[in-house]
Amino acid sequence: MGTIYGDWLKAQREAAGLTQQQLADIAIMTRSHIAHIEAGRRVPSKEDARRLDGELGTGDVLSSFLPQEDVAVADYFEAVRLLEQQAVVIREFALSYMPGILQTKRYARAVLRSAFPPVSDEQCDRRLVTRLERSRLLEDPVTPVVWALLDEAVLRRPVGGEHVMAEQLMHLVRLAETGRIRVHVMPFGVGLHPLMDSMLTLMWFEDQPPVAYSEGLRMGRLHDSPSAVRELQHRYDLALSDTLSLKESLGLLRTTAKDYGHHD
Repeated sequence: MGTIYGDWLKAQREAAGLTQQQLADIAIMTRSHIAHIEAGRRVPSKEDARRLDGELGTGDVLSSFLPQEDVAVADYFEAVRLLEQQAVVIREFALSYMPGILQTKRYARAVLRSAFPPVSDEQCDRRLVTRLERSRLLEDPVTPVVWALLDEAVLRRPVGGEHVMAEQLMHLVRLAETGRIRVHVMPFGVGLHPLMDSMLTLMWFEDQPPVAYSEGLRMGRLHDSPSAVRELQHRYDLALSDTLSLKESLGLLRTTAKDYGHHD
């Protein structure tokens, strides 16, 4: 995601004799945000890029040559994974299958085995390790705060078979019952809703602006623009208002797990 852009920003900052913190102070940004841009993990908003141009005396170069936001999903995966580890709040919307940080080992393996083009057992195992490492952030009892909004299709699609699904759904129930996550199901009966187009992850941080990540077939987009992030936050809020309550959602998860063969 724009490592050339980040390298150029770093070169201009160092030529101006500024540390990341000094540039952040005069450009009204945070040091960590500058660091992420230079490392190629973030793209500045147009407003931030204009301020950086002004403070570095680079004309309109940084604002005119912002990296393209639409790139292959794989190119964004590492950036999103790193941001997950820093987030204090994560809100997920899943349209077709469980969010990665909530997947059990067997469910994750089933998802990874469905990749196209097919992957070898060795490749699948490597990806599985990475996927399960992401879920370790839930080992902290408090941070990040995690909300999961699930389309009912996520519950009904038997990824990996009935036993895998029963285990996966009860995993969510246990996480919610202990208060570690909050789960809401969007029932089919709602019909169209504001998040029908793709999956969505919203993240908030202690020392940098919030971001949103959306993903579709072969495409991913990490949204840094404040206006775009606000729009997606509002879409999430609107969708959440149509979901089942936490109690109703947990009831549906338990009932569906039982249908898949789970027995207490």
